[in-house]
Amino acid sequence: MKFARKDIADVIEVLMTAEALKATKYVAKNITIKAKRKCFKGRIDHRDCRVEIVLTMGSPNYAERAFIKDCIKAGEKFPIKNIQLKY
Repeated sequence: MKFARKDIADVIEVLMTAEALKATKYVAKNITIKAKRKCFKGRIDHRDCRVEIVLTMGSPNYAERAFIKDCIKAGEKFPIKNIQLKY
């Protein structure tokens, strides 16, 4: 599978600017791009302020499949424009 660099960059950018724990972009019905903060210390004023991001690309998990079904029922077209965030 090939993924667009723009999609990957968008997910990481939204994750960093929103300060969320997880960002998910639904590219197609069977393809998702997820970025998750693995270790985040908090504010910038801390001395130890490292951010580790785990990037996952591939098929959706169980909860994401349920979300995709709801989007299809609502008439949403793929790729879904809004990147979903978890705080």
